[in-house]
Order: sequence, then C-alpha cells, then structure tokens
Amino acid sequence: MHASPETLRTHLRYTEWATSRLLGEAAKLSPQELERDFGTADKSVLGTLTHVFGADRIWLARIEGTPPEVPRGYELARLASEWLELHGRWHAWASRLTPESIEATLSYRDLKGNAWVSPIWQVVFHVVNHGTHHRGQVAGFLRSMGHAPPPLDLIAYYRTL
Repeated sequence: MHASPETLRTHLRYTEWATSRLLGEAAKLSPQELERDFGTADKSVLGTLTHVFGADRIWLARIEGTPPEVPRGYELARLASEWLELHGRWHAWASRLTPESIEATLSYRDLKGNAWVSPIWQVVFHVVNHGTHHRGQVAGFLRSMGHAPPPLDLIAYYRTL
C-alpha cells in the first residue's frame, strides 16, 4: 500500500475532528453517565476516551523517541484540554512528513516489552483506526443511554473539506 504525507495529515485531521465532536457530546453527560460500566475492557465513556488519548500519546512518544506515559485518573475537562494540545503536537510532527520519511521504520517496544518495527505510515493509520474503533464504542454507549452521537464517519469528515 502506498500513502502520501498529505493523506496521513488528512487522516490525522479527521481523528482530531471526530474526537472533538465526541468529546463535545461527552461533556453533556452526567458524572454517572461518564463512569457507567458497560462491561468492556475500558469500562466507561471516560475510560474508553482516556484509553484512546493514552494510545495517541504513547504512539507520538514512540515516534518522537521519548518515554511513553500511560494516563490514569483523568477527568473529562483535563482530558479534552490535553488532547487538544496533543493533536497540535501530532499536526506539527505531520507537517514535516515527506514521501521518504513516511517509509522510514519505527523500532519500539509495546507496553508488554515486545520489540516491533513498523513503517511510519502504518503507525499513523493504526492510530487513526484505533481511535475510530473506540469512538464507535463510545457512540454505542451514548446510544444505549438515550443520547444521539454526532456523525463521526470518515465520509462525513470528507464532506466538510
């Protein structure tokens, strides 16, 4: 598969757009709704959003060569604020991408200590896909509580361009 730097930047902007929309809906929830346990790995709306934020931050740390930090104990306002800053860091990094740099490989260890090597373009698509998967879970949580989630589909984003 071939990707371009602009395609990666577009999909990172999509991730920010979809995340921002979902955070806006989550801000309307009561504390009980934010913490309601749905029996999934990350349990709740807040837990799932925190998981995605953490993964976004860990992947950027790997790319930047800095130690990854796993977030714990976040409340929604802090999460939204720090995520906005993190998206800015992702965009700053992505602004420097070239056709050559997206083919470069990233050597890293996962949180279990396993060593991996992946091309940068695969890492970016993974970050986008991972976020999409979990935003879909949160959208389902919202529906089950009687709230209509905003459209988050990629095609809905493309229509805004």
